Amino acid sequence: MSHERASRRFYRGESYSNLMTCMDHGMQAEEENRWSFEVSWEAANKVGGIYTVVRSKAYVSTEELGDQSIVLELKSREGPLASEALNRALESQRQKGFKLHAGRWLVDGNPQIILMDIGSAAWKLDEYKNELWNKTNIGVPHLDIEARCHYFRLKNIAEELGEGTPARVVAHFHEWQASIGLIALRTRHVKVATVFTTHATLLGRYLCAGSIDFYNNLDKFSVDEEAGKRQIYHRYCMERAAAHLSHTFTTVSDITGLEAEHLLKRKPEIITPNGLNVKKFSALHEFQNLHAVCKEKIHEFVRGHFYGPCTFFTAGRYEFGNKGADVFIEALARLNHYLNTAHPELTVVAFLIFPAKTNNFNVESLRGHAVTKSLKDTINDIETKIGKRMYEICLSGRLPETAELLEKEELVRLKRCIFSLQRDGLPPITTHNIVDDWRDSILNSIRRCNLFNTTHDRVKIVFHPEFLTSTNPLFGLDYEEFVRGCHLGVFPSYYEPWGYTPAECTVMGIPSITTNLSGFGCFMQEHIADPMSYGIYIVDRRFVSLEDSIRQLTQYMYEFARLNRRQRIIQRNRTERLSDMLDWRNLGIYYRQARIKALHKVFPDYKEEMESAIGTLRYPRPLSEPPSPSSSRVTTPAASVHGSDDESDSVDEEGELEELRGNGQQCVNVFR
Repeated sequence: MSHERASRRFYRGESYSNLMTCMDHGMQAEEENRWSFEVSWEAANKVGGIYTVVRSKAYVSTEELGDQSIVLELKSREGPLASEALNRALESQRQKGFKLHAGRWLVDGNPQIILMDIGSAAWKLDEYKNELWNKTNIGVPHLDIEARCHYFRLKNIAEELGEGTPARVVAHFHEWQASIGLIALRTRHVKVATVFTTHATLLGRYLCAGSIDFYNNLDKFSVDEEAGKRQIYHRYCMERAAAHLSHTFTTVSDITGLEAEHLLKRKPEIITPNGLNVKKFSALHEFQNLHAVCKEKIHEFVRGHFYGPCTFFTAGRYEFGNKGADVFIEALARLNHYLNTAHPELTVVAFLIFPAKTNNFNVESLRGHAVTKSLKDTINDIETKIGKRMYEICLSGRLPETAELLEKEELVRLKRCIFSLQRDGLPPITTHNIVDDWRDSILNSIRRCNLFNTTHDRVKIVFHPEFLTSTNPLFGLDYEEFVRGCHLGVFPSYYEPWGYTPAECTVMGIPSITTNLSGFGCFMQEHIADPMSYGIYIVDRRFVSLEDSIRQLTQYMYEFARLNRRQRIIQRNRTERLSDMLDWRNLGIYYRQARIKALHKVFPDYKEEMESAIGTLRYPRPLSEPPSPSSSRVTTPAASVHGSDDESDSVDEEGELEELRGNGQQCVNVFR
């Protein structure tokens, strides 16, 4: 490789702001008596993307702020905190009747955590509601448990921490459930800098759940009327008040920022993308080995019903339209037609993992798993016996005859196993018996598209209505292992403020399909010159019709299904290179910027400057690393033909994939 080309290549960590210069374990924060409190409901609930945000960011927060970073949540190991002043503040609150637990959260970084039992403040609930009404005219219905006013007394804590050097306290509130605490701090004029992050607007979730053309009508909604119709007006007012009262308002993506600007009537000052605590392997091939191991476990289940070497999956909350399950199933039906017509030798197995109400495992699913295991055990036993016979015969000085290797009894055992594999009906679509399956949206869509796992279907469907755990008798894999074992994640969401599922795929080196209506998709489009070359396929669901979006999704899946094994391996290598981009060591800088911005507004004498060069990264089109041998370059998946200085240097590498795309496009044009 020429020196000029080498100088243009992008390696991990280049030209991107990170927190490494600030990671002093809180020494500077301690000198300045600067504290950061992160308030949410998700640490104990352990559901949703906010839990992933708070949990995964804990390591970087403690590396930067040390014990000056406190998580305010709801279970952990109880014990004393590192700061005597903080312990005194908590003890004073306990003496007033509030039940508080403090200790270390047992996650990476072991941050300090304070858990408040909201029930212990129930005797003051009416007083809090009355104060909220008098100061903000927001009323909270008695039966709305989630909207209970929970005033955590940061004022008293700030006073205790401020003995000697005045404490500079930042309180970061996540989502509307924690908004009352922010409203209380501002209406009581407590000198605490506040940051409010909405991970998805409450009204936006409700509107999208109603199958409304959301993004084309953002500027037309009568927000008060829409919130009132859905009986969430008080919650909407709490969220909107927190957004306006906070010193710094942030959202997790540009698309959510646009949503907040129209629904909450405030434009976010800072976009704080969600990251992950990325753990690197010492050698590049290690994550490929993990993929092979997990893939084999998935195939053990698949072989009990049909044979499919290529596995796609989608997963998430059961929001049929918002998560794009409707589009995915329709695209699978068209992919089935494409493969039947052009490539009947290919088979794709598509897993849909959405939790739904079930009453038990599907008997056929368990039976298929059992008979394949019986066949495998039988073959292993016979293989051992054949090996012993060959050894004994060869010791006698002659080669074994064919009839001497397999005895009649063993032949009968094999025939019995093969007979038990036969079935009268079709392979099951669901792994469980779903309650009221006649009105299940996913099953109805599968029926409409005639995807019944017949012999002639090239696309096989497996609907798993439970989250994956390692104790699952069908797969024996947790979610992370299952993702590693698949070939492609498909997430054609309509409403996805960020999208942790494709981000997790990227970190594990698994290509994924997302949309330009997800925060993750918008982030990748902004920072990567050609996302498709890195295994990030972005479907346009914003500027084209639904029909065109389905065609585009089908085309992406069709192209991917036709890649050979070597091409998929190279693409996984490229996808894994993006993991640093999603590491909190890089993305945590946005949260730091939000805190500093809030501190400057409350404490004008605070001198620390905000980092200016944020978001300057632009990944170029990839070159294989290490370069492929010239004799095999034609099998290497390449970038699209535009947007790189290296086009003339990588023509050979581009050849086959461009040809595949051209053939695929011709196929789509024929079927249109």
